[in-house]
Amino acid sequence: MSSQLHQAQAFQALHLRPGCFVLPNPWDAGSAKALAALGFEALATTSAGLAFSLGRQDGAGLISREDTLDNARAIIAATGLSVAADLENGFGDSPQECAQTIHLAAQAGLVGGSIEDASGQADTPIYPYELAVERIQASVEAARALPFPFTLCARAENFLHGRADLADTIRRLQAYAEAGADVLYAPGLRSREDIAAVVRAVAPKPVNVVMGLGSASFTVSELAELGVKRISLGSSLARAAFGAFLRAAEEVRTQGSFTFAEQAEPFARINALFQQQP
Repeated sequence: MSSQLHQAQAFQALHLRPGCFVLPNPWDAGSAKALAALGFEALATTSAGLAFSLGRQDGAGLISREDTLDNARAIIAATGLSVAADLENGFGDSPQECAQTIHLAAQAGLVGGSIEDASGQADTPIYPYELAVERIQASVEAARALPFPFTLCARAENFLHGRADLADTIRRLQAYAEAGADVLYAPGLRSREDIAAVVRAVAPKPVNVVMGLGSASFTVSELAELGVKRISLGSSLARAAFGAFLRAAEEVRTQGSFTFAEQAEPFARINALFQQQP
């Protein structure tokens, strides 16, 4: 059995077992290796975390498909775990470009990925319903043509773009589920009621919820009780790391002191994380 087939089956199994699981989002090989050492079973990339690590803004079209897949390859090689990718809008408007992105993601070693219905255009941030569904249909067709079970996550982005329209979000997610998406995801949901409504609307398909992006804060057990299957962290781990870095650097720059080092992880612990092989 190939390693990619094994990883794909293991990732699929996480979505089929009882309860929910956390799918954290490393931004590079080092953060991926640390998460693997802590015992996480699978990983997903983060477009924002990658952008920050490259010194670029997120959401400005500055991260290419090649950048994304190179980052995914590094994370896969670092851990040997099942890895899914944030494939943004498929790096193209057309269904054909989405399908091509799925094929290239599989060639890079990924066993899952998400396609969102955000266009990247300020005046029309969300793709029209019909085109959005066609894009997921093409992505599903590409995924099903692969020699392993590629887990496709379809994202409805209304709530991240100032469109708090739960009815339209659910309508889109239901259509994506009917098109064959394996996982449904509406980032930006903040209330228990909205999350539960989405879970009910697409059942029995698994639902992903993101934590760490805003004021909404639920525990793993609380989300499991609502029927959520998968919890991702988006850019929150990368922002936590950058936050600690900035606070330390600001202390040095503005106060001329170095007390931040008292809270830093010991060198030996971090070094030991990276001595472990995938």
